[in-house]
Amino acid sequence: MIQIESYPIAVCFCILAMICWGSWQNTQNVIKEKWRFELFYWDFVIGILAMALIGAFTLGSFGSFGRSFLADLNQASISAITSAAIGGVIWNIGTLFLTNGIALTGMSVAFPIGGGIGWILGILVNYLQNPRGNATYIIIGCISIVLAIILCVLAYRKMQDETQKTSSKGIFLSVVAGFMIALFYRFVANALDTDYSAATAGKISPYSAIVFFSLGAIICTLILNPILMRRPFVGESVSITLYFKGNTETHLLGIVGGAIWCLGMLFSFMAVDSAGPAISYGLSNSAPIVAALWGIFVWKEFAKAPKSSTTLLWGMFICYFIGLAFIIMSKE
Repeated sequence: MIQIESYPIAVCFCILAMICWGSWQNTQNVIKEKWRFELFYWDFVIGILAMALIGAFTLGSFGSFGRSFLADLNQASISAITSAAIGGVIWNIGTLFLTNGIALTGMSVAFPIGGGIGWILGILVNYLQNPRGNATYIIIGCISIVLAIILCVLAYRKMQDETQKTSSKGIFLSVVAGFMIALFYRFVANALDTDYSAATAGKISPYSAIVFFSLGAIICTLILNPILMRRPFVGESVSITLYFKGNTETHLLGIVGGAIWCLGMLFSFMAVDSAGPAISYGLSNSAPIVAALWGIFVWKEFAKAPKSSTTLLWGMFICYFIGLAFIIMSKE
């Protein structure tokens, strides 16, 4: 399999992961007026699995590190497979909640809140499990991210009007999503060896782990998404028969969205051996910065916001970038 050995290159791959994880939601935004996100989500998880398999049979099967994908499957232990799949289930629950939060509050709010909480807790969880990196710098980075989240909430509150009840629900869902998303990376990493470059007997490679992660996400979707379709957080209930009435473009956008997200996962785990799980997770999950940029400058979610909201948003970006800088510098 292919793995990154250089820390500067690993940082670049984490930034690519950040861009992917902060951009996939744009595919749903393009069609959200005519296609419910519950329907979009079926194609989204299909796209994740498709990209996971492509990565496993290409990047996961070539190169000088470890075993190829098929050889890795032949020796994988049940515990490693289960851990990666549980990571997929946890992530999927969090993402379904986050998607609902986005539908209620927009990308520039739900992503910084849900993604930011997931970012902070995920860094701490991964660092405690595998303490690689300067703890002081990581803590400073996390504090900076907390300030960014607070500024984002304040900016949104200033432009709220009669939609406050619904929007509060969106913020609540985003917070819950953040706690769920914070835990998934650790379960996937537990399926790997401590030295991520070459898994020992029973452990699996990052590329195999992503495949089982994707299968866990699909199983969770098959159980949870029909419930959300019957009792949605936003709008009326929706029938599965509508899914089969979607045109090719609509389905492709969902699949592309999932493929973009999974590509970010591949980039992140390609860098994890060189950077360590805490730093790799921290850099890759800087996605709220990217999502907020999309929401503000492309989707114009704050176009009618007062000037004070704009000032708070700039403060949010500054705090996020400070946090990002300290996490990069935390490599020992």
